[in-house]
Amino acid sequence: MERLPAVAESRLFGTRRVPLGQPLSWLARGAQDLRRCPWPGLLHGLAATLFGALIMALAYDRFWLLAGAFSGFLIVAPVLATGLYQISRALDRKHTPRLADAVAAWKPTDGRLVVFGLLLGLAGTGWVITSASLITTFSPVPIRNPQDFLRHVVLAQDSVLFEAWLALGGALAAPVFASCVIALPMLLDRQVGILTAVFTSWRVVMDNPGPLALWAALLMALTLLGMAAGLLGLIPIVPWLAHASWHAYRDLVHPVGLDTRPWV
Repeated sequence: MERLPAVAESRLFGTRRVPLGQPLSWLARGAQDLRRCPWPGLLHGLAATLFGALIMALAYDRFWLLAGAFSGFLIVAPVLATGLYQISRALDRKHTPRLADAVAAWKPTDGRLVVFGLLLGLAGTGWVITSASLITTFSPVPIRNPQDFLRHVVLAQDSVLFEAWLALGGALAAPVFASCVIALPMLLDRQVGILTAVFTSWRVVMDNPGPLALWAALLMALTLLGMAAGLLGLIPIVPWLAHASWHAYRDLVHPVGLDTRPWV
């Protein structure tokens, strides 16, 4: 059977196998990028914080919606980091990045980034609807605030609603993560198709299941930590993780024949 063009194009890029602890190096280099060029990142983090505050304001008394909205936010978060990939890319090339470089990445001139962002937005919206439907349908009482969610969903003795909610969220999040963990930085860095970037992302995950599982856990834990700090923690954490994600892409993907940094 003839291979799809996107699959063939994906094979033009090799994937590196990295050590289990390599995500810690990505975090260290992401923090270094943030220190070298802080303002674009902190403004992105502030925008994410304000967006989170808007979600809370709109769904304050409907926690069944709020829970899904915040977890949906995690799905679309890679799109919000697009401008910061550009900053890290400039730093990699020994250029002096400016806020204008980050803003330029948001201009809807690249249809690939627009389409991919819309697809992630649809995935996030789908999860919000699914999450809200699951909780409102199967919860024995209305869920209006965090205390209700904790008491009647998380700690319910005679219900598996919370476990079902987590399992359903994981079933959605895992393929989304595998599809975009390096896809967005790759689309920004190279003129390849969306499917090519997605296939390459899946190959990266299959070649590095341990390090990428750790990376997913770190992304989730640090984002939740930022949310728990009254959302203000997102101001430094969002750019930190965005810059680190660029270095994950740079470590994991290389054009075939140009791999000058093999891992042992």
